[in-house]
Amino acid sequence: MSKKIVVIGTGPGGLAAAMLLAHKGYDVHVYEKQPFVGGRTSHLQLGDYRFDVGPTFLNMTYLAEEMFALTGRNIHDYIKLMNLDPMYELVYKNKRLKITRDTEEMIRQINELFPGNYGSYERYLLETHKKLETLAPLLQSDMTGYRSLLTPKAFKALKELEIGNSLMDTLGKFFNEEELRLAFTFQSKYLGMSPWESPGAFSILSYIEHAYGVYHIEGGLNQLTKAMAKVAEEEGATITTSCGVKRILTEGRTVKGVELENGTHVYADDVVINGDFSHIMTNLVEPGVLKKYSPQKLAKKSYSCSGVLLYLGVNKKFDLPHHTIWFAEDYRKNVAEITNTLEISEDPSIYIQNACATDPTLAPEGKSTLYILAPVPNNFSNIDWDACRDEYRQMLLDLVSEKLGIESIEEYVEEMHMITPADFEVDYSVYKGAIFNLGHQLTQMMAFCPNNQFEELDHCYLVGGGTHLGSGLPIILESARITTNLLLKRDRKTPYDVQPLPPYELYRSKEASGDKADTVAAIQMKPATSI
Repeated sequence: MSKKIVVIGTGPGGLAAAMLLAHKGYDVHVYEKQPFVGGRTSHLQLGDYRFDVGPTFLNMTYLAEEMFALTGRNIHDYIKLMNLDPMYELVYKNKRLKITRDTEEMIRQINELFPGNYGSYERYLLETHKKLETLAPLLQSDMTGYRSLLTPKAFKALKELEIGNSLMDTLGKFFNEEELRLAFTFQSKYLGMSPWESPGAFSILSYIEHAYGVYHIEGGLNQLTKAMAKVAEEEGATITTSCGVKRILTEGRTVKGVELENGTHVYADDVVINGDFSHIMTNLVEPGVLKKYSPQKLAKKSYSCSGVLLYLGVNKKFDLPHHTIWFAEDYRKNVAEITNTLEISEDPSIYIQNACATDPTLAPEGKSTLYILAPVPNNFSNIDWDACRDEYRQMLLDLVSEKLGIESIEEYVEEMHMITPADFEVDYSVYKGAIFNLGHQLTQMMAFCPNNQFEELDHCYLVGGGTHLGSGLPIILESARITTNLLLKRDRKTPYDVQPLPPYELYRSKEASGDKADTVAAIQMKPATSI
């Protein structure tokens, strides 16, 4: 008789675990409190306009492809991946930089906009790929217990963690100007950290985009979780929506199952938790059971930033690329206000997605969807979002109007919706509204973060952004494979293979520098399989 496993939540981590476990013959039951699957990777319908609630692009597509391939399926039979090039445009006060996978075009732009950085981009690609090759085996491995740090691959990766160097320090080895370094650091906001404080190891984040590309999915990223739910059900998993979990049933340290919000007790051999880690441990585990991750200790940990999201359905097409990032004039001050002083910035940086530039299926003909994100402090700030909601919304609308060079965006708006950090905490069960979970300081990573095989409860496993490997959709998929393999090894079943990084090609480019020709090696990554 197959073992019964309960999965809490239908975010991408929970669905990936459900797919992989069901494929190996487990009796998988997934419970989701919302009437739809996907968690924050779901869709928001406003009239005739469709938006992604949270993540708006997919990178490291090879990981998503692997998850489907492990169940004998081709992801391209379920979703349509659309390569974005340029991947996004960065807008500074006096210049614009289009980030592209065309290496020669990136070199041309850097030489034109940031003279004095000859060869910097090529060296960044080459050296950061080597760093990723060294770190990848560590990131793809189970990090249960401190002994996992005493392995040969952990020692090999130690240097690449760049302990003592910030991300800005690391990028300073390649790029002279601060503005150019910022083009390779803003991803640290995904970790809820300032690039002046984020570990230098995270230079791999921007590299991954340059190497493997950024993709849109036709219909939005929500189509990925819908496809994953379909595969899980095809494999025999049962997914029940509109059925939240009220508490985790325990006997001492042993998890026995869950109690649903309707009062039903569901007993299982194991429980896999995909909900927001700190929210789950604070609200679904009986008081006094946890020690290391008690509510009191969780409240003292470092957390990521939050965000204000504004979704606009507009009756006009704007001349905007798919992704645009507008930097604050004083970006360092803006980041400090988000992560340190915990106050609302008067000069925020904003991200805007104009998805209809690539995918016209999201809005009626001649119209478009605008998704606006402004990173803001999490709810440890005690900002009263109910009180300042309208004022902040108007500030964002005015800022977008100014950036677009129009009098008022509001005259084009047919549908509008706003999500604040308070909404994330209440409506989406995100602890303190920290949308990227626990902060990614080295003291809260790998063996120092909640382990995939949860150390405080027996028969309890974790997936998702608050656990190893951390936040980010593809990383969450990898965490699901790690968790699944832990269960498979325990039950003496064959674990799933972990593939090496996709191959890359080196090419040589020569440019004259005075009387001397300088030859540098640069990396041109191959696109993801079948795309």
